[in-house]
Amino acid sequence: MRNKIFFLLIILISAASILVSCKSTPEPSAAASRPATDPAKNRADQSRQRAMDFESPAYFPSEWEELESRYQSAGSPAEYTAVADAFDELFKKTIPLYAQAREDEILAAREPLVNSGFAGVFPEYLKKADDLALDAKAKYEAEDYYGARESVAAALAEYETLGMGARVFLARQEIIDRGFTQYDAENFLRADEVAQSAIESFDAGKKAEAISNAEEALLRYNLVLANGWTAYATVRRNAAAAEREAAIAERANVASRNTFREAEMIFVRADESLAAQNFNIAGLSYVEAEAMFAIARKETEEKRQRAEEIIRIAEEKIEESSGAATEAERIIEGGSR
Repeated sequence: MRNKIFFLLIILISAASILVSCKSTPEPSAAASRPATDPAKNRADQSRQRAMDFESPAYFPSEWEELESRYQSAGSPAEYTAVADAFDELFKKTIPLYAQAREDEILAAREPLVNSGFAGVFPEYLKKADDLALDAKAKYEAEDYYGARESVAAALAEYETLGMGARVFLARQEIIDRGFTQYDAENFLRADEVAQSAIESFDAGKKAEAISNAEEALLRYNLVLANGWTAYATVRRNAAAAEREAAIAERANVASRNTFREAEMIFVRADESLAAQNFNIAGLSYVEAEAMFAIARKETEEKRQRAEEIIRIAEEKIEESSGAATEAERIIEGGSR
């Protein structure tokens, strides 16, 4: 009996020891179960991303493909370091090309603003965009490439907004230069009002509202232009047709055949453009035809004047010859006496 009790105590003590041992052993933490971050791979990832952000794959596709293969197969810190160095070198080759491309974009966006005359009327708007472009250049030179990229994007957005303003400005100027306001005064006045609202919204920093107003103004100005060209083409055709009839009446089609024929060809092409509703082309062509018919008439008049002068000189010579013959006859008759 005593032996059984002793054996039972041993079993209980052993079980208690096992329980205590299990509770005293800490469970592995989640952090301990993850592998430590590899600094070399981290650097390779960052170098790769920077090269991608500045379009290295587009500028050097074959080199990028080779680097990508090395990156995917890298495993050791030494391999990742070598790949990171290679990405950095490719980035250094890319960044001047990337910068030049952005500069070209800025110049291309800026040029229409200057050529249209818009910059001359609103120089303060162009200066704001130019300041952003200059800020991008300064950041690039300071090797703040991400900052330079943001400034370039801001400058291009500003130039693009101003570009809409320039298109509105040009459409309005064309209407005024051609005297088209008379053909659709209502739309022209309304377009002016909306264009002024666009300027006010832009000054208040409400760019979306400014662009919306500018788009409406441009639409209305274009309607004025369309109506103007339609009316203008009709007016110019009437003028060209009248000049043509005058040229025929003076027989320019005979006396100045080549010039008249050229005018006639232009007139026919203008009629074709009018039938196709290409009113601006038709209007300008009628102006050209009218001018050529007028030239044919002028050539005919000059030829007529030259012919009349030749006849006058000939008649004078005939009279002189006749007078000389009479005098000679008188002398001969007098001498025979």
